[in-house]
Amino acid sequence: MTLFGIFITLVFLHSLISGRLEKRIVTTPIFFTTAGMLAFLIIPELRNRQHSLEVFLQVAELGLVMLLFADASRTDLHVLKHIRNLPVRLLSTGMLLTIFLGGLCALVFFPRLSIWEAGILAAILAPTDAGLGQIIVNSPRLPLNIRQALNVEAGLNDGLAVPFLLFFISVAGISATGQDTRLIQFILEQLGFGALLGVGIGFAGGWLLGLSHRRKWIDHLWSQLGVATLALICAVVSEAVGASMFIAAFVAGLSAQVGFKAVGKNSIEFTEQWGRLLNIPVFFLFGFLVARAGNQFKWTHVFYAIVSLTAVRMLPVAIALMGTRLSRATVMFMGWFGPRGLASIVLGLVYLEHYTHQAGDSTIRLAVMATVLLSIFAHGLSAVPGIELYARKIETLPHSAREHEDSEAKPPIQNQQH
Repeated sequence: MTLFGIFITLVFLHSLISGRLEKRIVTTPIFFTTAGMLAFLIIPELRNRQHSLEVFLQVAELGLVMLLFADASRTDLHVLKHIRNLPVRLLSTGMLLTIFLGGLCALVFFPRLSIWEAGILAAILAPTDAGLGQIIVNSPRLPLNIRQALNVEAGLNDGLAVPFLLFFISVAGISATGQDTRLIQFILEQLGFGALLGVGIGFAGGWLLGLSHRRKWIDHLWSQLGVATLALICAVVSEAVGASMFIAAFVAGLSAQVGFKAVGKNSIEFTEQWGRLLNIPVFFLFGFLVARAGNQFKWTHVFYAIVSLTAVRMLPVAIALMGTRLSRATVMFMGWFGPRGLASIVLGLVYLEHYTHQAGDSTIRLAVMATVLLSIFAHGLSAVPGIELYARKIETLPHSAREHEDSEAKPPIQNQQH
């Protein structure tokens, strides 16, 4: 049986028992990552086949684009105005410190890496995963301002990590010649063009959908298809002009709310579900690739993964949130729930596109694999118990606590069933 045949069979089997698995804290990424690893181990004929990295990258990118658009579409803009300092702190101070500390730890664990190669590894692992964090973002038991801050951080930090990644690649001599010019051009195109495209596509598409909805020209199903198309348009146009499809998708999701306020309530299910469907093969193939590289892992890769998910994430978050009057429990909760997943996989694949058989390539590839693999299981298994413990702690905080300030002013984010 081919790898694709095994995958679609597993999708069907998972659909039959998905409800029971979730009750047992077995998330979809855990299931399909494990399945990919087992497929490699128990089916010998799959081991000698070459699987297209290009197709893998395209599927991962589309899945991330769909989820980023879905996240942004249901982000309450009014609430976001009141909590703007939290995501800004995480995306500025928090992210810069994460890259710095991640690179520093990489030099300690992997002394053969150059400074710039350590920076590459840190930039790949800096963004958090919007998909793996959905159970946190959608839990009505948690303060709305905390959920929104983590959601916005996960939605934007992958796109913001891209310029850092290319900078380190360029300085390390992995990219093409004329690196300085290319770097400046890349930042302008990726961030500037990506944001402009997102605003344009979001405003125009949202206004047209809103107009059609008000005049009752559009069927509910086609309304969902129209929203999904906006996310894909961002990907297609961004690819054509060299902009960041991730930045474009997230900005478009925010902008679409201006012309079509019901985009998050009535039309996001289709976009999010298809985004999740595209993510499933990414985790399956990731598990397959991890198993294929199994005998190459060393204890340093595992130790770096542990440090990356703990100190490298939690210390910068604690520093970034100083002065916010958030409780210690909240700071620890936000620090821990910064999972690495699809975003790091995509950035890792972007890096591999520049693969030139340099000394640090194997170390970076294995460290990224180990960190993402550990995160899938550690954050997946700890999500439900973590929500329970943190919710109980929040209940004991005084009414004047920062966590309660914005939670009562607005209703919870529209929840999606996973």
